[in-house]
Amino acid sequence: MNPRLPPFAAWVVALTFGALSCADAVEYTQVNSTASTLSFTYNQFSSRVYGTFSQFEGTLDFDTTNPAAAHAALTIQLDSIDAGSSDANEELKKPAWFDTANSPVATFESTAVKSLGNNRFSISGKLTLRGITRVVEVPVQLKAENAIGIFDGQLTLKRSDFKIGEGEWADTVVSDDINIRFRMVAPQR
Repeated sequence: MNPRLPPFAAWVVALTFGALSCADAVEYTQVNSTASTLSFTYNQFSSRVYGTFSQFEGTLDFDTTNPAAAHAALTIQLDSIDAGSSDANEELKKPAWFDTANSPVATFESTAVKSLGNNRFSISGKLTLRGITRVVEVPVQLKAENAIGIFDGQLTLKRSDFKIGEGEWADTVVSDDINIRFRMVAPQR
C-alpha cells in the first residue's frame, strides 16, 4: 500500500485545512464609541460609588491570528465624567482631582498584546492621566457576537499614582483603589 496521498486528495486536505484556519481569522479596526462603555467604581465613606465617562475615542488594529501585532489606543474626555450628581461631577473636574482645565484628556496607548488562550489577552500599555504616565497591564476577554467583537476588560488603578485627590482628599474618605471596567465594541472587518 502506498502511504502517499493521491494528488487530488492532498489538494482537498490542504484546501480544507487552509479554509478552516482562514475562517478563524477576524480583524477588528474600528471602535464604536456609541455602543462602548467606560465605567469606574470606588468606595467613599464605605459606600460603593459608580461612574462613567461618556466621551471617548478608541482606535484598534487587532487580528485574531496575530494578536502580538495588535495595537489599541484610547482617548478619554475627562469633562464627560458622570459620578452620579452634578456636585460630584464638578468637584472631580477641579485641580485636586482630574484638573480638567489643564489636563482635559486621559490617554492609553498599547505597547504589547499577549494571548492567554480562550480569547483572553493581556494588553500592556502606557496610561497618561494629569500628565503622569504609568505602565499598566489590562486583562481583556474577546467575545464575538454577530460579526461584532466585544472587548471586555477591567483593571484597578491607584489614584495616588496619578496624584488624583490630593490634599484634603488624600486620606481614606475616598479609596485609593479605583476599579475601571470597559466594554469596547468593534465590528469585524
